[in-house]
Amino acid sequence: MDEARSVLERLERVRALDGAGAEPGELLVELRALLAEAENWAAAEGGDAGERAVARLRDSLAHDMIAV
Repeated sequence: MDEARSVLERLERVRALDGAGAEPGELLVELRALLAEAENWAAAEGGDAGERAVARLRDSLAHDMIAV
């Protein structure tokens, strides 16, 4: 349950930073941290849906979806 809470809190930080007009590099740091937390959550909770969500996030970050 702590893993899920970490993911939700990180998502809120990302939304707040984005809403405040944060620099792309700052958002990228938060998104990479989100990936790590999501991987921990998926490992703890199990399930195919969580694994697929983590894989999509990992793929998006690997393709530089944010121009820095």
